Amino acid sequence: MNPQELPEVWLRGPVDGYAPVLMPVVHALLQVREDLQRLGATVPAAHVWQRPGGAASIGFHLRHTGGALDRLLTYARGEALSDSQKQALRAEEEPGESLADLVRRADATIDAALAQLRATDVERVLEPRAVGRAALPSTALGLIFHAGEHSTRHLGQAITTARIIAGQ
Repeated sequence: MNPQELPEVWLRGPVDGYAPVLMPVVHALLQVREDLQRLGATVPAAHVWQRPGGAASIGFHLRHTGGALDRLLTYARGEALSDSQKQALRAEEEPGESLADLVRRADATIDAALAQLRATDVERVLEPRAVGRAALPSTALGLIFHAGEHSTRHLGQAITTARIIAGQ
C-alpha cells in the first residue's frame, strides 16, 4: 500500500519494541518522519530559507525540529547540554544547509530518539528533571512527551510555510 493511502501513524496500531506508555511519542515521531520525507521531496531549493512575511523559514523549522528533539531528550536522560548542542541552538536560524541535508539530519535525530525511547525504563519516567539554565522542573516523561509534540508542531509549521511560499 502506498504510504499516502495509509492512515496516520497513530491509527496503525502499536509499534513493536516500545512501551505502551511511550507509544504516543513513537507514533508522533514516525509521523514526523513521514511528513518530513514528503516535504523534502516537494520543496524547491530556493524556498528553503525564505521567510514569508518575516515568519521563520522552512530551514529553521527543520533544524529546530531535530535540534529541539535532541536537546529535550538529553534533558530527559538527566544530562546537561553539550557545547555543540548549545552552538547548534544559536545557529538554527542561519541560512545555509540544503533541504536534503536538513532532512537527513532531522531523520538521523529521529532515529536516535526512537532508539532512546526503545531503551527507556518506564519505571523511571516520573523522575524529576531540570530543564535549561534556569533548571525549570519537569520529569523524564514530561520531556519525552514534549519532544514528540514539539517535533510535530515545527514540522507542521514547515509544511505550512512551504504551502505559503508555493502559493505566492
